[in-house]
Amino acid sequence: MRIAMIGSGYVGLVSGACFSEFGTEVVCVDNDQDKIARLRRGEIPIYEPGLEDLVARNTAAGRLTFSDDLAAAVEDADAVFLAVGTPTRRGDGQADLTYVDAAVRDIAKALKRYSVIVTKSTVPVGSGRRIAGLLAEQRPDLAAGEDYDVASNPEFLREGSAIEDFMRPDRVVIGCESERAAAVLRALYRPLFLNETPILFADLETAELIKYAANAFLATKITFINEMADICEKLGGNVQQVARGIGLDGRIGSKFLHAGPGYGGSCFPKDTLALVTSAREAGTPTQIVEAVVAVNEQRKEAMADKIIAHCGGSVAGKTIAVLGLTFKPNTDDMREAPSLVIVPRLQEAGAKLRVHDPVGMEEAKKLLTDLEWLEDPYDAATGADCLVIVTEWNQFRNLDLDRIRGLMRQPAMVDLRNIYQPDDMAARGFHYASVGRTHNEAKHP
Repeated sequence: MRIAMIGSGYVGLVSGACFSEFGTEVVCVDNDQDKIARLRRGEIPIYEPGLEDLVARNTAAGRLTFSDDLAAAVEDADAVFLAVGTPTRRGDGQADLTYVDAAVRDIAKALKRYSVIVTKSTVPVGSGRRIAGLLAEQRPDLAAGEDYDVASNPEFLREGSAIEDFMRPDRVVIGCESERAAAVLRALYRPLFLNETPILFADLETAELIKYAANAFLATKITFINEMADICEKLGGNVQQVARGIGLDGRIGSKFLHAGPGYGGSCFPKDTLALVTSAREAGTPTQIVEAVVAVNEQRKEAMADKIIAHCGGSVAGKTIAVLGLTFKPNTDDMREAPSLVIVPRLQEAGAKLRVHDPVGMEEAKKLLTDLEWLEDPYDAATGADCLVIVTEWNQFRNLDLDRIRGLMRQPAMVDLRNIYQPDDMAARGFHYASVGRTHNEAKHP
């Protein structure tokens, strides 16, 4: 089979490389000629563990190529995937479909044989019908169901583990309404049958809504446990034990029950806001998701306040070391990262910041200014009045704490990811604060 992947950003590049690993011929298309040139040289524009090797292997095998010629890529493709950006639209919070619409118009002009036009980008419910309408408008000479079909195949890739998520997914969701389109996509995903991966076929609207509902639910779990952490801090308790106690309930599950500074990234903030907007426009407002969006924004501000309070109520003239800037580990993605709220708030309060992130500093430099950028966590800690862990990179999980304490001006730490244990930190002489833990870990008798 041969597919064209329109858009060579995070979703398009990962998906295209993984499809090629299955033996499919993939052309990744992008109108950014510089990006295409870099990809042809083997330069990966994003950080994702394992992606560079995957791209190199399949490029060498001839299964994965890169092009800025959309028409040539589309004309002999069995399926054309839309993996272009759908950023939040200014003014109303809805997903901006400008890039989707432009790609669909170009695809329509290039169609010369039957192909399935598949939406991989996250788009509002009803976008599949919109795409079908655009295709019919652009190519009235073609018949839907005979010359092309429209389908939805939302992605569920977690940054930092995207390749594993693609190769061994919990499920594959396909929205389509013709057996011919279903057959093409079933054949494309046939390699996953060996893993007995559930494949759910649905109509277009249902598939589109599954993506939004999944992300909104996970964002809700994160926000819920963050509020439980606040209750633990006020009433007493340990949020990690609360999370374990409820997570062992099979109806709830343990994933996404980790208290911290709030969710960020390219998906949860954008998708929850788009779902809220779509629901309002449909006259069925989703009050739960609206609350999640609001509470998560407040959460980031509250974490800055927590740091200031731990420093005696003022950080004016103090040096704060910040470890971790990206919204999560194993990515260089800074989109909606909690650090983008926390760091400026500390600066506004008069703090001098020394920061370190294992891979995200180049992206962070585009968004944050007036910082000392350090290549090592120990350098960042040198002379600091307080050290703050914002992102739980593995490199921060086993720091030489005695060395850290010796380098700091004041041995204070705010651990926003609950990496370390309060009793151990106290024994090492740290003035330590974490999230939702007012007591030490309970010891077994």
